[in-house]
Amino acid sequence: MRILVIGDIIGRTGRRCLREVLDGIRKEWDPHLVIANVENSAGGFGITRKVYKELKDTGIDVMTSGNHIWDKKEVFDFIDGCPDLLRPANYPEGVPGRGWGLFTTTRGDRVAVVNLMGRIYLEPNMDNPFLRFDSIYEELREKTPFIAVDFHAETTSEKWAFGLYTDGRASAVYGTHTHIPTADETILPKGTAYVTDVGMTGALYSVIGMRAREPIERFITGLPRRFQVEDKGDIIFNALIIDLNERGRAVNIKRIKRIVKR
Repeated sequence: MRILVIGDIIGRTGRRCLREVLDGIRKEWDPHLVIANVENSAGGFGITRKVYKELKDTGIDVMTSGNHIWDKKEVFDFIDGCPDLLRPANYPEGVPGRGWGLFTTTRGDRVAVVNLMGRIYLEPNMDNPFLRFDSIYEELREKTPFIAVDFHAETTSEKWAFGLYTDGRASAVYGTHTHIPTADETILPKGTAYVTDVGMTGALYSVIGMRAREPIERFITGLPRRFQVEDKGDIIFNALIIDLNERGRAVNIKRIKRIVKR
C-alpha cells in the first residue's frame, strides 16, 4: 500500500502549489491515501471552513495539524463535523475535534492516522505524546496494521526519540512543524518509516513560508513583527511516498521535492 504525505501547506501560496503539482504527483506515484498538514493553510495561521473545502477538492483524504489549529476561531464551529480534520491527540479531554481516525484507502484498506504534538518549546502542558500513543495503539492494534503518525514537534531529538519509541508499532512516523525538510528518511530496525521533517508546501524564497523581511527584522532587532505569507517567486512542494507491506511495515520511503518556477 502507498501513502503520500504532504508537508505543511502555507497559506494561499501553498494551496496554489498544491493545485499545480498534486495531480501530476498522483499520476506518477498512484498513492492509495493522501495526507497533508494544514495548520498553516489559511493566511499562514490556522484553517477556515472555506480553505478546508478547497483542500478537500484537491484530493486530500486526511488533514493533520498542530499548535496553530485554533488560530482561526471559526474552526471551533466546524471541526467536530469533520472527522478527516485532525488536531493533536494529546490535547486534554474535552477539547473539540479528534486526534486520530480510521480511513479507507482507494484499494479498501483501513489506515489509522494519528496526530500528536511534542512538548519541547511548544505546549508543555499537553499530555505526554509518548504515553498517549501507547493508549491509542492499544485501541488500534486489533483494527488495522497500518498506522501513520504526524508528530508535530520543534526539536529533532524529541522527534527521533519518538520514532525509536514507536518503531515496530507505527507504520510511519513523520515530523512536521519546522517546515524545513530533513535528509534522514529511513526505515527503522523494526520496520517503521521515519523522517524528522517533511518540509513545507509554499514559497521557496521565504522564511518558512513567510515574507523574509519581517522575520529578518525580528532576528536583527528582537522586536515583534507581523508575519505575512510570501506570495511571489518560485514555489516548492515537499512530500513523502511511503510503501507498506501487508503487515503494516515499511518497505520504502522516498522524499519528493518539486519546484515551480515563476
